[in-house]
Amino acid sequence: MRNLQDNSTDDLPNVLKLRKELCEAQCINESQIPVPLLQRLLTARVEFPPVCAIIGGVLGQEVIKAISGKGDPLKNFFLFDAMEGKGIIEDISG
Repeated sequence: MRNLQDNSTDDLPNVLKLRKELCEAQCINESQIPVPLLQRLLTARVEFPPVCAIIGGVLGQEVIKAISGKGDPLKNFFLFDAMEGKGIIEDISG
């Protein structure tokens, strides 16, 4: 069994094949999962505590919205790009 630290861009063809299979099964356009993002995920070697704090804050906010019934929840996916320092909400519902 391989360690997660063993991932590299050599794994990209397998990841792209998996992306294609999953997107076809879910009727999702493959372009919603960009290749540069997958490359970055494969080559990442460390966790970023500030990113964990941001995602935790967004999650906490969503829990409060769900419990209080105030405000609309995020739809489907929240993606945070640490390189760009911005979050994107993706609504991939059919």
